[in-house]
Amino acid sequence: MADSEPRRDLRCADFAGAELRGEDLRSADLRGADLTEADLRGAEMTGANLTEADLRGADLQSAIWSDTTCPDGTVTSTGWSP
Repeated sequence: MADSEPRRDLRCADFAGAELRGEDLRSADLRGADLTEADLRGAEMTGANLTEADLRGADLQSAIWSDTTCPDGTVTSTGWSP
């Protein structure tokens, strides 16, 4: 993450069932966020931190993962499956 790119603080946000298709979530801090059943198709999640986020039932089809921290704490650029 570049120094000029601030991290958006969305910790513990409630996005359950939210329509986030194609949203720009680059560098977002989503630690502990509730994303159950959220539509994240095509969302840009480069550099996002999803540690302990709840993605049960979320649609992650075509989501962009690059240097993304997954709910289990691993970092990936290839995607994640709950």
